[in-house]
Amino acid sequence: MDIMDIQGLLPHRYPFLLVDRVVEIVPGQKLVAFKNVTMNEPFFNGHFPGHPVMPGVLILEALAQATAILAYKTENMDPTQKVSYLMGVDGARFRKPVVPGDRLQLNVEVIRHKGAIWKTKGTATVDGVKVAEGEFLATVVDKDKDKDESGSAAEAS
Repeated sequence: MDIMDIQGLLPHRYPFLLVDRVVEIVPGQKLVAFKNVTMNEPFFNGHFPGHPVMPGVLILEALAQATAILAYKTENMDPTQKVSYLMGVDGARFRKPVVPGDRLQLNVEVIRHKGAIWKTKGTATVDGVKVAEGEFLATVVDKDKDKDESGSAAEAS
């Protein structure tokens, strides 16, 4: 999947779309994707001046977005009708800094999928070296379910 295909599934846009390409999908099992990390990323202005390091929370967000892509493609969901929400992250660990010029490989494997709930194991690597990992809990719901009775959008947690 190229960036246009990814944008067709995920609601995220620059600067918060953190998956550039999907190179492998085994529906219901795993996904492999990439995020190209460049000095042009807006977060490098403040994290950290003179010593740019990708924030760990954004590496986790990239893995969560990869999880959402796997869910959408596994269930052949319509992204105009469904939305994926991250519910939790367990066991997050950061092993090595990610810096401009790195190509972040995002590996997501399904641990469990029941109904709308997905539990995945995500691992991020650079040049074959593990830089971050965690377990992700996500749900996919109808977009109109996040609206209260007045029709306004409820806050996502």
